[in-house]
Amino acid sequence: MALSPTAAQRRVIAAADPVTGRLKGTETQLAALVKRGLAFRHPRPPHDHFLTPAGHRIREAAGEPDAVAVPPEEPAAPDAGGVFAARVGGEEAVPGDAGPARLREVRGAWQGLLELRRMTHPDGSTDRPCAWERSHLVRAAALALEAAGHRPAGPDGGDGYRVRATPQPEAVAVYEPDGTALRGCAATLERAGWQVGEHTEPRTRARYLLASPRKV
Repeated sequence: MALSPTAAQRRVIAAADPVTGRLKGTETQLAALVKRGLAFRHPRPPHDHFLTPAGHRIREAAGEPDAVAVPPEEPAAPDAGGVFAARVGGEEAVPGDAGPARLREVRGAWQGLLELRRMTHPDGSTDRPCAWERSHLVRAAALALEAAGHRPAGPDGGDGYRVRATPQPEAVAVYEPDGTALRGCAATLERAGWQVGEHTEPRTRARYLLASPRKV
């Protein structure tokens, strides 16, 4: 089981930026938080450190009684600008997946992705996808949808979105059997900086979205 952070490390976590999770501390403190899966080091200069979803949970629980140690299975810390795995639709349900802890993870991951956009775009903009999103299309689109409150499909299908890869470069397909919900997914992706078109499958006549990251 992962160790709880020390009192000094908790102070560093508590002082993190409440939105971006940016951390300040000594190299030793920051390295220890990375080792515990509570922070990650940004791969681009100036190589700042940011809280992972697990670190955000520790920060939010700082004022609550009986705070518990970090669970042994945390979402993977971002590497090279990555984020934890968003729900793409069709996965097996996980206990507590729709609870407050999951909502905090999703919110933290989305804020981290916006910060990654800001830091990697030359103009500092956050209104269009960054290089990491272009190399992880399905995960990036799924995160935008889950962060906006859309419900992923369960393992047996039914209502809910499903994000899938396509043969087209830099494009994903988004399926949602409910037409209103499908249009809602389109609006969310457009706000997140994606170009979206609605199409019909020739064989099944099912409507779906084809989405690709906007470049400008």
